[in-house]
Amino acid sequence: MTAWENLQYKMLRSDSKIPMLIGINIIVFLLVNIASILETLVFRTHNIDFFSDKYLLLTANLHELPLRFWTPVTYMFMHAGPLHILFNMLMLYWFGQIFEDFLGKKRTLGLYFLGGLAGGALYILCYNTLPFFTHDNAAATSTLVGASASVMAVIVATATQLPNYTISIIFIGPVKLKWLVLFFLILDFLGTAGPNAGGEIAHLGGALIGFVYIKQLQKGNDWIARISGIFKAKPKLKVVSKNSSGKSDGKPRQEEIDLILDKISQSGYDSLSKQEKEVLFRASSNEG
Repeated sequence: MTAWENLQYKMLRSDSKIPMLIGINIIVFLLVNIASILETLVFRTHNIDFFSDKYLLLTANLHELPLRFWTPVTYMFMHAGPLHILFNMLMLYWFGQIFEDFLGKKRTLGLYFLGGLAGGALYILCYNTLPFFTHDNAAATSTLVGASASVMAVIVATATQLPNYTISIIFIGPVKLKWLVLFFLILDFLGTAGPNAGGEIAHLGGALIGFVYIKQLQKGNDWIARISGIFKAKPKLKVVSKNSSGKSDGKPRQEEIDLILDKISQSGYDSLSKQEKEVLFRASSNEG
């Protein structure tokens, strides 16, 4: 298999949605920016930059937003520069793998879009209601760009499900996810009155949906599965089965958890039985 075929497989045929999301972001970034640079070098104009900013980024202007109803989706695949996309894609890759290992590969895409939409919604709400922004009518000229809100949803969802999961950070050492995410959230909040206020607010919106989604999932409410179910054809026949084993609400034994984690590391989350997944959810809901 050639490098190109391997890349195509990871993006289009792999069960993991992380390579596909990263690939789409990189392709969009390269197409827009290479075309923009060529236009500038040859024609000394900036039409591509103008139209991409106007019609692909998310505006907070309530008069213009209905005319660009697609931008709440397109903005989350645009980036302001190489470092912007590099940081976002690295974070999506690192945390996305942990997310998929423990929660499966069918929820990543839905959470990415939920996080982006929530971040965009909070950005629009704040820019049109908070005096700090309405005093200078910031919504008229402000735009939102980047996958940061979507990535924050994945990061916070992962930390909410696995708060005590430990990762090693260079120059710092082992750090639990809950403390790392708390650090991120504090930085975002401190920046809500700064030069990138819209972006920081969007981060918080994505973080909020990631947290709420996992809390609802632990209660048995899978929003992403319900949304996906709307677009699936309903079966004509229904099969009803009864589970005589019942559910245990107590805290699972550590030995039982360790066996499940070993199975995940060897075969992935999707290899777990329904009962094993229930045990894992009960264990995570009891973590401090």
